Order: sequence, then structure tokens, then C-alpha cells
Amino acid sequence: MKLYNIKDHSEVVSFAQAVRQGLGRDQGLFFPSEIGKLDHIDDLLKLNLVDRSEKILRAFLGDELPDLAGILKRAFTFPAPLVKVSENTYALELFHGPTLAFKDFGGRFMAQALQAVSDGRHITILTATSGDTGAAVAHAFYGLEGIDVVILYPKGKISNLQEKLFCTLGGNIRTVSVNGTFDDCQALVKKAFDDQEVKTSIGLNSANSINISRLLAQICYYFEAYAQLPEDRRKNVVVSVPSGNFGDITAGLLAKAAGLPISRFVISTNANDTVPRYLASGVWDPRETVPTLSNAMDVSRPNNWPRVEELFKVMNWKLSDLAYGALNDDQTRDAMCELYKTGYVGEPHGTIAWKALQNNLAEDETGIFLCTAAPAKFKENVDAILGTDIELPEALASRAKMPVLSDNMDPDWNALRRYLLKK
Repeated sequence: MKLYNIKDHSEVVSFAQAVRQGLGRDQGLFFPSEIGKLDHIDDLLKLNLVDRSEKILRAFLGDELPDLAGILKRAFTFPAPLVKVSENTYALELFHGPTLAFKDFGGRFMAQALQAVSDGRHITILTATSGDTGAAVAHAFYGLEGIDVVILYPKGKISNLQEKLFCTLGGNIRTVSVNGTFDDCQALVKKAFDDQEVKTSIGLNSANSINISRLLAQICYYFEAYAQLPEDRRKNVVVSVPSGNFGDITAGLLAKAAGLPISRFVISTNANDTVPRYLASGVWDPRETVPTLSNAMDVSRPNNWPRVEELFKVMNWKLSDLAYGALNDDQTRDAMCELYKTGYVGEPHGTIAWKALQNNLAEDETGIFLCTAAPAKFKENVDAILGTDIELPEALASRAKMPVLSDNMDPDWNALRRYLLKK
């Protein structure tokens, strides 16, 4: 598999190099030189998740990752059920992995892939999280030999249970609460990749969705969703994706480009609505990030948006074909109650995707909305809004009383540089 740097097309790398390197020159994202094309989609849909995913990723990777089948068996050890919510609407539940969030798919695949291509070299993973990436990355890499992990997150802007999931591990996992926003954390990660001494001395890499391995893994569950639809519901399928850093919807669009017959997508955001406003006006105008109930989407400068625009250029698609919607917190609360009346308990992120889908779905279409995290991860807010008493799964209950092991710092590059180099 060959990938090029979106900012510098002369930089072309293999999949293994892209996974090890993370970002290209000038903080450029890597993008596939060729989109894997899949034939016999109907036959693919009859396979189980792991076997189908191997065929999907082979179309992209070619002969790279000889043990792809083994990697997928070790990574995808949990289901992604499609649950009927109403006559023409389904929820794709992506929260049945070890950290109860969709990022378990990408995080676990990346950990296995990176270890396979590391050639024994020491690696330091530096990543920023707005809530769920941190837990998925921490648990995926925890205890892996030759890999250290540093995770930055905005202090006080993720839920207590989200923090407990990844800030209580210790060992090769170091966590840092940053006195700022997710965008501040993300900016620090980018600065680290511009520092050649840091990159070289600690073997720097990132597990954010800037790493192509995570995106490739996420392509697979779009096929899994479609495979679970009744055959009479497989026409005019619309998928609504709760969007923060836009890696998830990039993967969905790549699935469509590879041959999955999804009709169209709905971009669903909270009050941090840079992309919906851009699609409406044509003006890119990021504003200051505001904290919301759906904190994992509190991103005003989405890293993966350049990949979306690149894919639309490559495929000769029109950005105007993307539907979109944005909900503030009051609208999110109302939508959670509305969804609950159907008998389905939704947390803020998935609920935003559901409501935006309802606002964009025609009568002759079938809608799928992505549920990216378990409601229990947001128990305090969900219970308060819905009047429920959600039981904590063991993965959360076992860590809820553990002490947080995080360090703290201001969003200062020199402070982070010293922190990275001291070990």
C-alpha cells in the first residue's frame, strides 16, 4: 500500500512507514494513493466480521501485514450489533469493546499493526483525547513491550468515568491533564512531530485518528452494519456519524469509495459546528471550542477534515452532497428524551447522530446512526436527563474508585518537551 502526504505529494510511503511515522512533512496527513476496490459485495456481506475485514483490508494493504488474519482476530474480539430503533432506523452499537467506545476497533488494530512493523525499535505513542481515544489507546497498548504511551487530555472537560478508564493504569501508560481545550492538546501533539530531536530520541508516533491504521480498521464496521440490515432495507441507506475529529466519517466515506453501497452520509456535530457552518457558507471559520454534554466531539479544528476533502477530490464527489446537523446542549437533552420514548437509551453523542438523521431522512430511506460510546460512560448526565439509574459495567465499576495517576501542565510546548525527554 502506498500513501502520499496531502500537503506534499512528493512524500510517498508504505503502510508500515505511515503507521510508524504518523504524520508526514509539514504535519501532512497520509492518504492512500489508490482506494481499494471491492468486488462481490454480496458475498462479502455473508462473512463474519473478522473474515470480511481481512478481505476488505487486503484490498487496501496488498501483501503488507502477512499476519493480518491473526491481527484482526486479536483486535476484533467483540461484536458491533445493529439494533432496530424504529421502522426505518437502526443503531450501530460500537461500544461493546473493553473500553466501551468505538475507538476500541481502531486502537486495538493499530496496536497490533504497529507492533508488527516496529522491527524491535522503541516507540513512544503521543496522543490527544477528547474523551474516548485515551481509554482505547491506553488499554490497547498497555503492557506491550517496547512501547510507551503519553496521553494528553483537557482537564475537567471529560467525564469522571472516562478519565478513570485510562488514567488509573500506570506502567507504560502516562497521562497528562492539560489546562486547556482538546484543541490545545492536539496542537501540542502536532508541535512534537515538528521537533526532530524529540521524534528521533523517543521514537515518536501518534495513535490519534491521524494514524492511517486506525482509519482502515474503522472501515470494517460500516460493512458490518450494512451486512446486518434486512435485505429489503439495503437500498437508499443513509448513515449519520457523530463527528468531532472526523476520523470516523472519513472511514465511512472510504468504505463507500471501496464499494459499500451507502447512499449518503449525515455529519452530526454539537455546538462546535465548524464543518456544518463551512458546508452551509463555504467559509472555514473555527471558533473557540466550547464544552458540551457530548465532550468527545468538542473539537473546533478537526484534524481529519483535509482527508475528507481529499477523498471528495479523488472520487469527484461534491461536498454539497453531505447532509449535516448540529445540536446545542438543550437540543441534545430534548433529543435524548425523545429517543428514550422509543425504548432506546442513548448517550449524548449517539443521540445527536440520531436526531440529525431524523432531520435528514426521507420516507424511502433507511437510516443508521452510530452509537460511539456506552451510555454508562456518561451515567451522571444520562441519569439526570432521563431519570434512569444505569448500572455500571464491570469495566467501569472496577476502576471508578481507583486513584487518577495523571500529571498536570499548562498547554506549553516547552513543558511538554521536557516531560517527553525526561524518561
